[in-house]
Formats: sequence, structure tokens, C-alpha cells
Amino acid sequence: EEMPVQLSKHGCDTHMFAPNEDQMHVVNHLTGEEMPNEKRNVLVESARIARGKVKPATELNPADYDALILPGGFGAAKNLCNFATTLGAGKGTPEDMVVQPSIAKIVTDFNTQKKVIGACCIAPVILAKVLPGVNVTMGCSSGDDFPFAGATGAVEALGGTHEETQAPCKDVCIDHDKLVVTSAAYMYDGKPHEVFESVCAMVDAVVDLAKQN
Repeated sequence: EEMPVQLSKHGCDTHMFAPNEDQMHVVNHLTGEEMPNEKRNVLVESARIARGKVKPATELNPADYDALILPGGFGAAKNLCNFATTLGAGKGTPEDMVVQPSIAKIVTDFNTQKKVIGACCIAPVILAKVLPGVNVTMGCSSGDDFPFAGATGAVEALGGTHEETQAPCKDVCIDHDKLVVTSAAYMYDGKPHEVFESVCAMVDAVVDLAKQN
């Protein structure tokens, strides 16, 4: 919710996109257990969360936009790529991590067209996979306040550079060469308002960089 709220404050005209395919699996978020007999579609679920108006990712034309923002969370780690079942699970090699094809194309096209890309939480690993050598942050690589700190090593394994941002993670990492902005968000086990501020800082930096670009 932070992203559309902050983008709205900036007066941005935004559109949302998602892959039109089944989720990796369905989880009962009350118990944390997988629901093996259920299927849900990523595009449909995205429309539910975003209150409709979500288009298939294959319809996104970077020429129509000034910037791209990738949200994080388990949905990004499981459905926008397979990080959750490969490097995120301590399995396989960097080559085994695969980004969903339409997402990989979108990121590549935005980068090729020299347009700003923002990402937060776990989503920066997608950028590390698609954009070799990119500088990103997902918080700190150690510490009790960073329960997913081990994921930062994946950025390095994928050929990127991870820049540490300390709690409460209001700082963003800006790769001016690749026009990429990232922040820690829920990679930091902070209070809700701290996570909100982390996401908003990323959005603010994306908007500022897009205006300069």
C-alpha cells in the first residue's frame, strides 16, 4: 500500500502489471501451511490486492513510462522469480535462479532505455540477476533486526554489489549508472511506520531521479 500512496502524493500517473499465471503455491497465512489442493492466479490475486485495474505484464511497454517499481515480499521471491526455492532456500547455484520471463524482459527493456527502476524488500535480487553488476541494498548482512540477512549474499553471488543500510533503513541505495533505487523495507524487522518510511524513501528517490533523467 505504501507505494501507490506515496506515488499518489507525488501526482504520478501509475499503472500496475502482473504475470498472468498460477502462483507457485497457495499458503494459509493464518497457519503458514501450504494448501496443496488450491490454485490461484498471480494476475487475479494482484487485482484483488490492488483493487482491480491490473494488466498482464506482457502488455507493459516501457516507452509509455518514466520509471518501473518492483514490490517485494514472498510474492516476488516465489512468483516473479524462483529465489525462494533456489538461493533463498540455500539450494542450487546462481544459474539456477530464474526470473519470470516477462519480468526479466521488462527490467531489461527499462534498463536499455535508460529509465529509472526502483525495488524494495527482496525484489532487488531480481535486479541483481537481470542487471549484472548492479548496486542494491536489502538492509544489513547481519544482525537480529535483519531476519533475512542471509539473502544479501545472493546479491553478491549473482554478480551484484550489496550496500549496507542500517536500521531503521530510511536510507536508499542509488546506482546512478544503472538508474536503480532500492531500499530494505521488510528485510528489516522494524515497526510498521519504519517499513513504511523505507518504502516511501525509495519511491521519493525514484521520482526525483526520473525527473532528472
